Amino acid sequence: MSEEKKVPAYSQEHRAYLNSLRRKDRFVTAMRYLLLVACLLIWEVAARLNWIDPFIGSSPARLTAAILRLYQSGELWLHIGITLYETVVGFLLGTLLGTLVAILLWWSPTLSRILDPYLVILNALPKIALGPILIVWFGAGVESIIVMGLLISLVVTIMSVLAGFNAITGEKQLLMRTLGASKLQIFTMVVLPASVPTIMNALKISVGMSWVGVIVGEYLVSKAGLGYLIVYGGQVFNLDLVMASIVILCLLAAIMYYAVAYLEKGICQRMGI
Repeated sequence: MSEEKKVPAYSQEHRAYLNSLRRKDRFVTAMRYLLLVACLLIWEVAARLNWIDPFIGSSPARLTAAILRLYQSGELWLHIGITLYETVVGFLLGTLLGTLVAILLWWSPTLSRILDPYLVILNALPKIALGPILIVWFGAGVESIIVMGLLISLVVTIMSVLAGFNAITGEKQLLMRTLGASKLQIFTMVVLPASVPTIMNALKISVGMSWVGVIVGEYLVSKAGLGYLIVYGGQVFNLDLVMASIVILCLLAAIMYYAVAYLEKGICQRMGI
């Protein structure tokens, strides 16, 4: 006979503690949605009672109408698709290149010391200043916008991941050196697994930086996309279009962030972290 799987027995106090945590989580989630609904209601009431100028401050109803107009004209998915494509490509390239460069700098501490001041300068440099150069190099199109998104997220990724690699020191590395392990074995068996949370946190930061880079790029040179809609709406004083584009941008950024967080949770559970 096969043995029945034993279910761990919890004490009454422990079950009560777990239930209290679940209630607290439900309370936090409910308060988040309640806060959002309250802000939207206050905003709508303020606009209808002319506490704020609806033309300047817009309102949830006007935003919804602007989004519906974009949808009915067939432009909504076009602009969302272009901006999302530019952001995802820039994010993936920035993450991949940034991680590879961080590995290279960890591998060669001398090279890391040589390039450290240059990374600091590049990180402090306003990337928008490179806009005219990128337009000349890559043309006034999607390529320039993707490169702008890549550049803004690249240096942040390099510095964050490298800091995580350098923080993994101590007994495990010393033990593996004593056992004759190569640097590649030390990296793949000790440093990289221990740095997974740091890498995932760097990805979360890179998500926001990629969106910033793409929108900045669309401000400079774009014929479509959410950044283009924001610029166009400001030029024709259609602030409902501007606010609607910003709301859509926030929703897309949140979805992309939570997708990375979900990926992090799955990886950490699989690795037992």
